[in-house]
Amino acid sequence: MGPEAMAGASRKRVLVTGAGGQVGRALAQTVPAEVDAVFLHRQALDVADAGSVAKALAAHRPQVIINAAAYTAVDRAESEADQAYAINAQGPAHLARAARELGAELLHISTDFVFSGSQGQPYRPEDPTAPINAYGASKVAGEEAIAAILGEQALILRTSWVYAPWGQNFLQTMLRLMENLPLLRVVCDQVGSPTSAHSLAGALWRALARPDFRGIQHWTDAGVASWYDFAVAIQEEALALGLLSRRIPIEAIPSSAYPTPARRPANSQLDKSRSYAALGAAAHWRVALRETLAAQATVSSA
Repeated sequence: MGPEAMAGASRKRVLVTGAGGQVGRALAQTVPAEVDAVFLHRQALDVADAGSVAKALAAHRPQVIINAAAYTAVDRAESEADQAYAINAQGPAHLARAARELGAELLHISTDFVFSGSQGQPYRPEDPTAPINAYGASKVAGEEAIAAILGEQALILRTSWVYAPWGQNFLQTMLRLMENLPLLRVVCDQVGSPTSAHSLAGALWRALARPDFRGIQHWTDAGVASWYDFAVAIQEEALALGLLSRRIPIEAIPSSAYPTPARRPANSQLDKSRSYAALGAAAHWRVALRETLAAQATVSSA
């Protein structure tokens, strides 16, 4: 066996679901040299379909599965609970069973929305879940399914407020509205940690190399903000990079002034101390935002 073949044989085979999503794309851009990764879109692997999962995993026989597939339309989940549960609860169960049969590891992404948001301090991984909307409940069901099938062998990595230079997320929505509206009103009484998809991808790749880092864990970028704080920062950074042509007023409003079909947690802060100790600390969310917008500006000007 030649050196190239030997190197290929020693690389870890990883299958990533949800390749078209914002985290899936970030994972694809940051694959470590020691990983042989295959990225599957929903057409090739529909996590809600047990047959599709079995077929894809039999074809690729990965050593590790990273589940980046999710139903994330929080408000729509209130009227589409069946679809949310199919992807967020049954999907992880299908993957966990397939992983067990293959002897593969499963790394799964979950959310701050598993908590009610009513406590005053950051939520620890071991704190009891208490979702207040259908999306959060579907994600709790997915976590419970994985735990029942794989126990502590799987990694369930909760995160919050994920955004990227692409896709549908708060950052892209704000940039669009800031170009088209004379005024923005943004909720100021919900707090959490904005997290770049690249930060989350990096944490997942580092976790892959740490088999002792399993069970339920938390990862977000450092620091805390309200949605209003996040919007103000987006405008400031985007103006500095030339991504916006003008400044508009941004008004802070209470969530009661902006009713939505799904209730949101008032406090989405997650305690990341364990993850930061194991994987290294994340950058402050403002730094990560600046880097994300700089990458977007580079693509826009190319």
